[in-house]
Amino acid sequence: MVLFRLITFVLNAFILRFLSKEIVGIVNVRLTLLYSTTIFLAREAFRRACLSGGVQRDWSQTLNLLWLTVPLGVFWSLFLGWVWLRLLEVPDPKVISHYGTGVVLFGLSAVVELLGEPFWVLAQAHMFVKLKVIAESLSVILKSVLIAFLVLWLPHWGLYIFSLAQLFYTAVLVLCYVIYFKKLLDSPESIKQETLPVSRMTDMLPSIPRSGAFVNWTEAKLTWSFFKQSFLKQILTEGERYVMTFLNVLNFGDQGVYDIVNNLGSLVARLIFQPVEESFYVFFAKVLEREKDATLQKQEDVAVAAVVLESLLKLALLSGLTITIFGFAYSQLALDIYGGAMLSSGSGPVLLRTYCLYVLLLAINGVTECFTFAAMSKEQVDRYNFTMLALSSSFLLLSYLLTRWCGSLGFILANCFNMGIRITQSLYFIHRYFRNSPYRPLAGLHLPPVLLGAFALSGGITGVSEVFLCCEQGWPAKLAHVAVGAFCLGVTLGTVFLTETKLIHFLRTQLGVSRLADKMT
Repeated sequence: MVLFRLITFVLNAFILRFLSKEIVGIVNVRLTLLYSTTIFLAREAFRRACLSGGVQRDWSQTLNLLWLTVPLGVFWSLFLGWVWLRLLEVPDPKVISHYGTGVVLFGLSAVVELLGEPFWVLAQAHMFVKLKVIAESLSVILKSVLIAFLVLWLPHWGLYIFSLAQLFYTAVLVLCYVIYFKKLLDSPESIKQETLPVSRMTDMLPSIPRSGAFVNWTEAKLTWSFFKQSFLKQILTEGERYVMTFLNVLNFGDQGVYDIVNNLGSLVARLIFQPVEESFYVFFAKVLEREKDATLQKQEDVAVAAVVLESLLKLALLSGLTITIFGFAYSQLALDIYGGAMLSSGSGPVLLRTYCLYVLLLAINGVTECFTFAAMSKEQVDRYNFTMLALSSSFLLLSYLLTRWCGSLGFILANCFNMGIRITQSLYFIHRYFRNSPYRPLAGLHLPPVLLGAFALSGGITGVSEVFLCCEQGWPAKLAHVAVGAFCLGVTLGTVFLTETKLIHFLRTQLGVSRLADKMT
């Protein structure tokens, strides 16, 4: 999986060097939003409803319900395609050609992907995890390879390239599932085949069940309930893209640069912070009992939870500070290496520097919320979710106002403000949770003066190094800038090793447990 991501990352970096930021904005924001909105409206509620039931059910009714996503997808792709072509700003054909074709093909790709929905749900319900990983990874890599080939040899095709590649991606994705189930159902000796509710490929098609009802009406009603719940979530999840698309706060070029910086900046959160958050949420949920204060639980469990929380807060703070301090001086160089002058000139470096600050807030919020959600009562979780809804709604308004004032930087500043409020809420809960106990896990957010001095000194030295060595002095100067950063990073990490002995012990313990678990499996 890591290898697939690395290959895709390198291919995307190669592709960017042949594109304008305007076409990136059209593809990554405008057309991708059309595709994702169509997919969401047509299938998200069906997925959640059909995966909520057990394996033992009348699967012919469930499959019938899932096939309804296809005509729904056709409807939404036609309606949204009309909106994208008639109501939204259309790019200048001299700058971005074939926009209409792009809208049609991205909408068609959403419908093609929905053809594989019954296979996807059946695979998920029967825990075919490897199939999902391989199918999605293979589709993404082949899509990137096709784009790289077409960009290199047929650059004048413009949006044709990305539209055809998107259609190719969804076709490969669906074919992976179809071919897998075809081979599985054709081999009766397979153990997996015996557990499936279908015995041949034609059983996957719509049919009239023996019970007489075309669909399970309980699942159908549940689908409608999930649709109402998740509709607002989709608006909030894709809020930035909707603001860009419908309110015209940024031109297509700025949209493209922002989207690339946003994807780059979120890599650390997706690859490092999110797995840690998910793992330790499970840990806290097992160790602590909901509905009970810290003084009413087993004190040895509370002590362990407090120690782990303090260490995680310290780790998040140090990781985020390192990214923020060194990211400030190396953002321009990173963008220059990844995407060339298109990213390293203009607003790109400022956006990435600010995003590094946002990563610090993301790291701290991930730890505080994973403990908060594990320790809260059901009523507290409901109240918190209501507060989150209000915060997310205010985030959209703040995004609009800030982008009108300072361009694409406004989106990141709005995210920082939103994350700061969430952290404050979680810290208040943690403080109240432990206030009558002898444990103070929030001490993990305090750093010794020596370590703060090391961070400040590293920030100053690398900042001066960037002014004199990066990024228009040639590769020898760039390498010297990297060497300065490596030296400062080494000194900073050495200071951490000497001053944060409790954290080092915690990391060694966790590493030892992880190795033991790997040996046992």
